[in-house]
Order: sequence, then C-alpha cells, then structure tokens
Amino acid sequence: MLFNELGLSAELLRAVDEKGYQEATPIQQQAIPLILEGRDVLAAAQTGTGKTAGFTLPMLQKLQQSDKNRRSIRALVLTPTRELAAQVAESVRDYGTHLPFKTAVIFGGVNIKSQITKLRNGVDVVVATPGRLLDHMQQKTIDLSKVEFLVLDEADRMLDMGFIRDIRKVLKVLPKERQNLLFSATFSDDIRRLANDLLDAPVEIEVAQRNKPADLVKQVVHPVDKRRKRQLLSERIGKENWRQVLVFTRTKRGANRLAEQLEQDGIESAAIHGNKSQGARTRALADFKSNKVRVLVATDIAARGLDIDKLPHVVNYELPFVAEDYVHRIGRTARAGQKGNAVSLVCVDELGLLKDIENLLGMQIEKNVLKGYEPDSRIKAEPLTQGRGNRSSNNQNKTSRNRRGGPPSKARRQRRAG
Repeated sequence: MLFNELGLSAELLRAVDEKGYQEATPIQQQAIPLILEGRDVLAAAQTGTGKTAGFTLPMLQKLQQSDKNRRSIRALVLTPTRELAAQVAESVRDYGTHLPFKTAVIFGGVNIKSQITKLRNGVDVVVATPGRLLDHMQQKTIDLSKVEFLVLDEADRMLDMGFIRDIRKVLKVLPKERQNLLFSATFSDDIRRLANDLLDAPVEIEVAQRNKPADLVKQVVHPVDKRRKRQLLSERIGKENWRQVLVFTRTKRGANRLAEQLEQDGIESAAIHGNKSQGARTRALADFKSNKVRVLVATDIAARGLDIDKLPHVVNYELPFVAEDYVHRIGRTARAGQKGNAVSLVCVDELGLLKDIENLLGMQIEKNVLKGYEPDSRIKAEPLTQGRGNRSSNNQNKTSRNRRGGPPSKARRQRRAG
C-alpha cells in the first residue's frame, strides 16, 4: 500500500516523498488509519519496521486538524533512552517540515537551562525520557495540561529499566481526555497490565511473531575461546572488509577496552555507553554514520534507539544475559527491507546463554568454526557474573526469563543511563 492511500495530508505526503518513501510498511498500513480515526492503539512490532513513522505521521495530522492559535504542548512522546528520544524528535521534525509545529527533545546528560528556554518559547510536541521530564515537572518548567496525544515508545524497555513509577507520575498530570498509543517489541504480561491502565478500548496490532528477529538478518555463531575473540573480530573485519560494524559488549568497561584494542589493531573505533557524556555519544554516533569510525562498540542500553541506515553488520562480542536483548541487538541491522548480518562470537562460558537465545527464537543458529580458531576442548566453562552481586549466569538466566528487567542492580544502573 502506498502512503498516498492512507489519508495523509498533502504536507505530510510531500515530506514522506522528500525522504524517498512511497510504500508503507505493514505496521504503518495498519496503525496510521486507526490513529487517524482517533483510536487508542496497542502495537507490537519488531525493531526496524517503521513504527516511528507509523505514529509520527498520524500524530502530526491530528495536530494539524485541531490546530490551535496559541502554542502549547499537545503531543508527548516518552522513550526509554536519550538516543531514541533524539531519533524520534528528528523524525517528527522531518515529517513535519511543511507544518508550523515546533518540537522539543528533553533528556538528561545535557544542560537543563536550554530546554527550559525552548519550552518557554512554546512547543507543540515534546519527546522526552521519563527521568528528565520529571525534573521539569518538579521545577514547574513544563505544562502538560493541554496534551491531546500520548505515545509510549518501546514501552517494554521502559519497564525493564524501572521507569514504571515515573510513567505513572506523568500520567497523573495529563488530561484524562486524550489519545494514547503504546508501542512495544512484545506483549508481555507487564505490558498488558500497563495497557489496561493507560488505553481506552485499544485496537491491538501485531505485525511480527513475538521475539522473531527480522527475516532478512543472516545469523551465525562462531565458537571461539574467550582470549581469542578480539583477534578473530579484527581478522574478520579486515579480511571481509567490513566497513560499518556495530559491536555489543555486556559492560561499559568492556566496551572501552575493546574499542581501544581495535584501535591498536589499526581499526578506527569508538565506544558508546551510559558513562559517556551526551556530547561524546552524539559525536561517536555521527562519526560512525559518516564512516569516519569503522566500528562502534556499544552496550545494550546505549544502543537502544540507534537508527543507522543500511547497517550491514552487528557483532555480539559477548552474548547478553537477557535472551530478549539478543533480538533487540540484531534488530539494529536489516531495517526497512535491507539485508544484514548478525555474528556472535561464543566462548564455552556462554553456551548456556546461547541455549536460552535459541529457545527464545525457537530455532538453532548456524554454527561455523573458523579455521585456526577452533575452541580448545580442554578449557572448562567458568561462571559468568552479572552486576555487583557477583552471581552466576545460571541463576541469572532463570531470573531474566521471569523478569525481563533482570536483577534490581541492573535496573538501577540502566535507569541512570537514560
């Protein structure tokens, strides 16, 4: 279905055309007409399906149809991370380029004064992370009494990060008469409970099988000893001439160390994680997108919301403790109909994590032992530790499957990163 068949205004269609889009994705085909009808929507869509345009375009049209003379915040989009907030705000500006609306993006890690100035000058759409939004609410520098449109984007990740109390505080100050949209990668029990509290007779949309990675992602596992992972990664990047590679580690320290080691190997690299300043994170991402940096090493929380056109390679240098995070990681590639490759370097310590991922996916991932990197069968598995509690991965995996956010220590660390 083409965008011009969805009932969008001429201004929005012009913006869509300028971005080079003609055919709407499945989530856009289903969500846009329902949102234009004024329905509350509960939508599950895997990353890279075009869900941002799926809510941004009809949101802007609804604002256009009910245009008020006096500028006030009439649409609020909540996201779990700074990067996703910046990405959504950029989409709102791009699609609204021929409309008179002003957008503000609000997140932590930057000076709050410039945000206050922008809010005082008047905006129509606010895209925010919950923590910084609460800061503005407490300082009485934001007025949400005129909000007509609320979007919770990647709501499952917000719950994982411990934002549920913050979200409920925000909901208390919003007008009761408003349109609500909730987008999530999955329909977990926690998401359904939140939807019951938030949404009014919602229409459910589910365009992809739960926890199913993009069909266009080619997945492969390279078994390798832990001490040889870096050597194998450097060799693959060089031999295969990988030009743009997003690499995942489990920890911030590990991300820094790997980026430094790859630099020593002559591969331009940068690390991105929650301990980096917002300016450093923005620069690293910009350098990666412009190919000044060949490898971007990231933690799960920092990579959430990264939208990189035609990203060809994702590498799991270390498998995640939470199996669902694997799906989010490899969803960074094969977006918008493009093909992509997801490579996992798996040592003997991580075989339990790999089994959890395969159980979640309901499939076996191809195993390819590379010549010269055959694992040493004499090396025995050692318990993996997560967080400050120094607990083994065997126990943690059971916890992760029951509570997607992991142990409290992880949630607290992630919460600060937003």
